[in-house]
Amino acid sequence: MLLEICANSYQSAKNACDAGAHRIELCQELSVGGITPSYGLIKQVIDVLTIPVFVLIRPRSGNFVYTDEEFDIIKQDIQLCKNLGCAGIVSGILNKDHTIDIERTKALVELSRPLQFTFHRAFDCVKNPEVALEQLIGLGVDRVLTSGLETSAEKGLTLLKQLNEQAKTKITILAGGGISSNNAMLFKDAGLNEIHASASSTIKSDGSLFSTPLTYSDPKKIKAILNAI
Repeated sequence: MLLEICANSYQSAKNACDAGAHRIELCQELSVGGITPSYGLIKQVIDVLTIPVFVLIRPRSGNFVYTDEEFDIIKQDIQLCKNLGCAGIVSGILNKDHTIDIERTKALVELSRPLQFTFHRAFDCVKNPEVALEQLIGLGVDRVLTSGLETSAEKGLTLLKQLNEQAKTKITILAGGGISSNNAMLFKDAGLNEIHASASSTIKSDGSLFSTPLTYSDPKKIKAILNAI
């Protein structure tokens, strides 16, 4: 089973690599679900680390319905990541009615090629996941990051199993959301081949005016997941 670590900093990415994770999804600001990381962070991680790096392309927090200007920003960031040599793109766009924005997502998939394309947890906002999955297959998306439309992947396990059966070999279901060493085997036993986790620990705030607690991907927790699977 493949373990992807959602890394929110250079140190988190390095911890993931050193601990033996198979792939990194690089982002920043996990507290809001992740946004596009900076140019400097992307370049540093790709230049120094040795495992595949997928980059989250999400221009802001909030919903997944974007203006024309935000769509342009997304496309520019994808091209930048291609130029830097990343291995994959993680993105996605919805319509206001919580359906897949077919036209724009198709444009992102085509722009991303030949890189892998993961449709991110915007999928967990759709109303008909079976239809949405078929649409993503038709667009040539490589994988879907999803918790099974629940607050955690463990709660969404029944739907994850159904989607995995529907997907067959046409698309990969990447289970993510609250996965740890305590429940990782549930997903392997369910027939899923990839899981996604942040494996985070928190560094306490130093009490200064603008200081908030920092989270990082913890190598001990990453190794525990790898040992469990």
